Amino acid sequence: MCNLYSSYTTQEAMRRAFEVARDSAGNVPPLPAIFPDQMAPVVRMADGERELIQMRWGFPPPPKVGTQPVTNVRNVSSPFWRAWLKPQYRCLVPLTSFSEYKDTKPRKTRVWFALNKDRPLAAFAGIWRPWTGVRGTKAEPVEGEHLLYSFLTSEPNGVVGPIHPKAMPVILTTPEEYETWLTAPADVALKLQRPLPDEMLEIVAEGAKSDQPEVA
Repeated sequence: MCNLYSSYTTQEAMRRAFEVARDSAGNVPPLPAIFPDQMAPVVRMADGERELIQMRWGFPPPPKVGTQPVTNVRNVSSPFWRAWLKPQYRCLVPLTSFSEYKDTKPRKTRVWFALNKDRPLAAFAGIWRPWTGVRGTKAEPVEGEHLLYSFLTSEPNGVVGPIHPKAMPVILTTPEEYETWLTAPADVALKLQRPLPDEMLEIVAEGAKSDQPEVA
């Protein structure tokens, strides 16, 4: 389960990479570590154009599944998720790397994956929804209306599998894939729910709590 990723890039780079027409995100600094329930940038369709906006990571869980926000979605055939797979609720979640835990002793080790060591921008295949309730921490609860996002997972590829054999995030890397995910009918868009080819992903760091490209 991917519960930590990085979007260590500039707002302008996101606008260019995802052909954003409307920027409603406010000030978004480079984010070397994004955890569940934090605010982060996503790209959605709004009035026929792409909008960059900040949302909170994690859907409310299905009934009788606990209380923790759902950050990763695998079973897209479930009726609970089907409504949020319509084009108007799909989004792109910008990333430069993501982390999974290696099962080492005495404690697990974070392993960071990216397209390559330069950490170029890509996007998780995301979904979003409005929701009213309380989010945030016990110390700093945030009550009211929220925009929430999660993203799809698939079986892992040969790079992620040895570290995390259960799943990996669905990653989109081309303008054509971005357009398909944002606008195509569900049966077409969901063909993108597949692992990234092995040659398109590599391990770029281990052990770090956050990730950013090294500065020469």
